[in-house]
Amino acid sequence: MKYGYARVSTEEQSLDIQIEALTKAGCELIRGEKVSGTSRDGRKELETLMQFMRAGDTLVITRIDRLARSIGDLVDIVQELENKGVALMATDQPIDTSSAMGKMFLSMLGVFAQFETELRKERQTEGIIKAKKKGIYKGRPAKMERIADVFNLKHQGVSNTQIANRLGLSRSYVWKILQR
Repeated sequence: MKYGYARVSTEEQSLDIQIEALTKAGCELIRGEKVSGTSRDGRKELETLMQFMRAGDTLVITRIDRLARSIGDLVDIVQELENKGVALMATDQPIDTSSAMGKMFLSMLGVFAQFETELRKERQTEGIIKAKKKGIYKGRPAKMERIADVFNLKHQGVSNTQIANRLGLSRSYVWKILQR
């Protein structure tokens, strides 16, 4: 049986194009989710498929980056599939783990997916540093009700650590509010 897996990173993105491609590829069941692919955490639909598939089944994706964004996760997922006797195929890339060439190509694409993720993180960090130097980026503004809660508790004689615990804040954030 062919199972399809579609994933996008945000709620604003659509799964429609992937679902259409997976349907054309002959998938009898398609699971999709809107969650980041940088980790397997929180990817309930993928985990459901991983538990459900059996030997002789095929997991079909559109592109390798829909399955994993790090080489570590990719290797783990592929190994788990191989242990179950499940093949992996991609509609938009020449990936088919039932052949040596497909396995080799999969490994290469996994390295590039991780490289792309690392480059994006570096560019984001550089942009934030540059914006902070210009005084443009100052972080998320504090919520006024949180500030009032912190000051009210402090005036009641509650310690900073207890304030942080009660309000679900970090101690450093409580200190930051009190120093303003």
